[in-house]
Amino acid sequence: MPLKDLPAEMRPREKLLSRGGAALSDVELLALLLRTGLPGRGVFDLAQQVLDTFQGMGGLLQADAADLKRIKGLGPAKRAEIAAVLEIARRALAQPLREQPVFDAPAKVKDYVALHLGGLTHEVFAVLFLDGQHRLLQLEPMFHGTLTQTSVYPREVVKRALQLNAGAVILAHNHPSGVAEPSRADEHLTQALKSALQLVDVRVLDHLVVGHGTVLSFAERGLL
Repeated sequence: MPLKDLPAEMRPREKLLSRGGAALSDVELLALLLRTGLPGRGVFDLAQQVLDTFQGMGGLLQADAADLKRIKGLGPAKRAEIAAVLEIARRALAQPLREQPVFDAPAKVKDYVALHLGGLTHEVFAVLFLDGQHRLLQLEPMFHGTLTQTSVYPREVVKRALQLNAGAVILAHNHPSGVAEPSRADEHLTQALKSALQLVDVRVLDHLVVGHGTVLSFAERGLL
């Protein structure tokens, strides 16, 4: 059914304006952004297909314009609008981390990392490079792996830290299984990177492990 044919109280736009965004389901939010469906297919069905393809909002947040081409019938205009909204979300989370020390906003750091790594189906090891005042310079996914493991090379992390003149880093990787509990290998890798970066006077402030809906902090666990 087209959105315009729904009762006013059931239309996503009116519902959002009267009750707030939290009152909308994931499908309704995405349908509001898409606005129209396809010939013979309603906008809610299209929104549900997008969410199913990317395994929910978490996976969709990892998508780029090229990934969205996987949805048959999702034209350039709709892909551009979705990609723009996703990029706005990433930049909104990055802004306070660039303007103030990360220790002033630890929850935002976790949200930012989860936004980049939380919905991936393979393991990715990323590094948040920070300046001397512990403000974000940039986040870089440096190593990509399989469902269960990734090869990480400390030399490459040290090299990139020097290129960016970083004063500190936060390490981060995801567990596609969804369980954020660190493994022994994670702990050994953290210590190896910490030792390598100490040689060039770069501190490791934390290592974040991203699961489904949760982010574990090595620093909070006393593992650094």
